[in-house]
Amino acid sequence: MALVLVWLFLLLCNSSFLVGSLNDEGVALLSLLRSVSDDPERSLNNWNSSDDNPCSWNGITCREGKVVSISIPKKKLVGFLPSALESLSALRHVNLANNQFYGSLPLGLFNVQGLQSLVLYGNALSGSIPPDIGKLSYLQTLDLSQNFLNGSLPTSLIQCKRLRFLDFSQNNFTGSLPSGFCTALEKLNLSYNKLRGSIPSDIGNLSSLQGAVDLSHNLFSGSVPSSLGNLPEKVYIDLSYNNLSGPIPQSGALLNRGPSAFIGNPGLCGPPLKDPCSSDTAGAGAPSSFPFIPNNDPSTMIGKSRGLSKNAVIAIVASDVVGIFLIGWLFSYCYLKVCDCGKGKDDRGSNFEKGSKGRKECLCFRKDEFETLSENIEQYDLIPLDTQVGFDLDELLKASAFVLGKSGIGIMYKVVLEDGITLAVRRLGEGGSQRFKEFQTEVEAIGKLKHPNILTLRAYYWSVDEKLLIYNYIPNGNLATAIINGKAGMPSFTPLRWSVRLRIMRGIARGLAYLHEFSPQKYVHGDLKPNNILLGKNLEPQIADFGVGRLANIAGGFSMLQSNRMVSEKPMQQQSAPSAEVITISPTLSVSTGSCYQAPEAVKMVKPSQKWDVYSYGVILLEMISGRSSVIQMGTSEMNLVQWIQLCIAEEKPLSDVLDPFLVEEFDREEEMVAVLKIALACVQTSPEWRPSMRHVSDAMAKLTTSTD
Repeated sequence: MALVLVWLFLLLCNSSFLVGSLNDEGVALLSLLRSVSDDPERSLNNWNSSDDNPCSWNGITCREGKVVSISIPKKKLVGFLPSALESLSALRHVNLANNQFYGSLPLGLFNVQGLQSLVLYGNALSGSIPPDIGKLSYLQTLDLSQNFLNGSLPTSLIQCKRLRFLDFSQNNFTGSLPSGFCTALEKLNLSYNKLRGSIPSDIGNLSSLQGAVDLSHNLFSGSVPSSLGNLPEKVYIDLSYNNLSGPIPQSGALLNRGPSAFIGNPGLCGPPLKDPCSSDTAGAGAPSSFPFIPNNDPSTMIGKSRGLSKNAVIAIVASDVVGIFLIGWLFSYCYLKVCDCGKGKDDRGSNFEKGSKGRKECLCFRKDEFETLSENIEQYDLIPLDTQVGFDLDELLKASAFVLGKSGIGIMYKVVLEDGITLAVRRLGEGGSQRFKEFQTEVEAIGKLKHPNILTLRAYYWSVDEKLLIYNYIPNGNLATAIINGKAGMPSFTPLRWSVRLRIMRGIARGLAYLHEFSPQKYVHGDLKPNNILLGKNLEPQIADFGVGRLANIAGGFSMLQSNRMVSEKPMQQQSAPSAEVITISPTLSVSTGSCYQAPEAVKMVKPSQKWDVYSYGVILLEMISGRSSVIQMGTSEMNLVQWIQLCIAEEKPLSDVLDPFLVEEFDREEEMVAVLKIALACVQTSPEWRPSMRHVSDAMAKLTTSTD
């Protein structure tokens, strides 16, 4: 028995020694390790109690020896969250999304008062949100969606004054919505819960919203607050599938919403729903027009003239009869003249001169006269630019439309047709009624560009009041969003793997090389940046906004300003340059000395060149390699990314200091990363003559191989 006691004593001493070698933060993290009952991908296999500190463990990020981030998403971990995490005093970011953690939210986690982001979506957490959440005064991102949380939303939530992203969707929350949400909110998603009561009117005060206010699939009742119209226009408002009633306010951000934002509320009436409000319904107003219908379109005039007297009706009918008679007589006269003209034309004998004279007296238009007149006729039809366009103007006007964003080159809408086809429609403006032929020439030239990495312009519409460009809707947003979401602390934090980044970089190079060398004419994009590189279903890049600047200038609805003066270029139909000359289809650019994606020579207001695009591409490469923003904060001053990279090279810093930390795990691709870095540095040379052509860049990128391609 004594030997057993001695053995147990030695074992306890040994265990204490092993754990004792870890600092306090490592011990706290080991409590999380012990709470995990299943780790099928062995994500925590290097969490070793014999280490001095946990800073080298998978998913752990430290700063000055303190744990600041726990990021282990999508690893199929099964377990619960321990309260011991409150020992991590410097913890700023927690991302355990898309695992299988169960149980309630640990109270200790809400004692980490410096916490900035808590992302736990896609787990099996249950119970209520503790009132202690109000202690997290620095919290910016809170995503608890896709769990089994229940109970009421704590009123203490409004104490989180820095909160920007709030997503509680797909849970079982009940009760009413607290008033006084933080005005810094940029995204609010409470959909698919059981929240009830009225919608607080102060939601209309969320002036910083950029994404969506999604309150759909709940039990909200009462009327739609008119204050929601105060929200920014680009915000998508979804109130569908609730118990709301009364007329839909026709003001501000609530105008021009598609019916899908309001369906599923049997008591709602008025546009854009098909259920009209009865005359005795409080607040019932006249329907609003769809944003694409021209103001002078005949269909919008229906119902404006009412209460005509009997004499007025008789006068209108009489004038119609007289008008029809006159038109019939005119057509008969023209027909006879056409016959006379034809006879004169066929005369081969002595009457030829007489026949010629007769032709001059014909009142019918010759072909060349008709073409001249058509240049001044306003078009009110959708003009397809490819044979696959299977919709018409009526279908477009009846579709649901949502504002995606607004910029200096127009408003962009997401449009869903009745058959489910989704389009992106850019509304250019309401002016410019005298330049149809110039617009037509430009837009048809853009429509001829067909390449997998160039966003295809499918159709356009021109009238006095509206100029629309119609594209396919690209589902995965743009490269800027993908880069941002790949940074720790963001709500949908998913860093792009190297193989994906390389595929995107290659696609952009191919698209630019096509524009520069292989398109029908040699073009310059002139304003390339991550915002206008869209990502398709499989994250294949498509370069967008090509030529839109000039079209907006022709349309006359938006001013394209530069620092001091405009870069002008002759319209395309006036250019008769040989094929070797570079022709820019978007010469009207917004050049800012602070734009980190524009070449240094752009500030001199010289004619846009292909080397501008090469420089922009180089900056994008550096951003994707380093994982850093195009502007870097250096103490109290700022430095652009190119300058920072050059500083790192001058100071001979190791490659690991330059690369995105999330690429360190793929260091077996180091040769490819170094090769891309060299290409990027060549592209951002100060002198445009030293930069390579996009054709050479594309060839160099194509030579890089990866096993996951």
